[in-house]
Amino acid sequence: MLDTDWSEGWRGAFGIELRAEAIGLAWRGWPVLPGTYPAGEDTDRAATEWSRPVPAHADWHERLGAHPHKVASWWTGTPYSLLVATGTVLDAVEVDDELGRRAARLLRVQGAPAPIVAMPNGRWLFLTTVADRLPTALAEDDSVEWHGAGGWVPLPPSPFEQGVVHWRVKPEVWGWRLPEATAVHEVLARALNGSTPDDAPAPGTTQELLAVGRSAA
Repeated sequence: MLDTDWSEGWRGAFGIELRAEAIGLAWRGWPVLPGTYPAGEDTDRAATEWSRPVPAHADWHERLGAHPHKVASWWTGTPYSLLVATGTVLDAVEVDDELGRRAARLLRVQGAPAPIVAMPNGRWLFLTTVADRLPTALAEDDSVEWHGAGGWVPLPPSPFEQGVVHWRVKPEVWGWRLPEATAVHEVLARALNGSTPDDAPAPGTTQELLAVGRSAA
């Protein structure tokens, strides 16, 4: 069963917020798309099949880049989950809670809080510019998943089986810029290797790359 009470009133309130978020992101050029949502606790589908959002329409690829007015119409009257396609404007690296916390601390110490999404299943999403690959250390780790071309990730306040997706670090904290993927990958690799905020960063341009990420506005 869903841990969250998806009553009509609760879904209605979140439907308004989901629509507002979708419109705002669409105006900023993010490729948003509608995702599935729990139909309610009184249905077998919600209790036995639904656990996390996936694209609600088979032609979702063709819907990418729609005008915000069109996006608004999708969410009118329907509390779709909010998804963003990866591989064109942004990518996401999904990690477990432990690695996510370590990497977030490293980013904070460097004064570069990249946009971070937390999912109720204990997984974190680090949003970056588009990349063509992951570093070997991350790619070979089973706990790390790269969302690139042809993929999607959920954004707040989309529902999950265990609760609701939320921001750990909101995009506005980053000035609506996406940090360079290579820089965030480097921080994640350092966190995977056990680096702490007391450790000096490896020589390179990590902080500079984090500071000049592409604008998402």
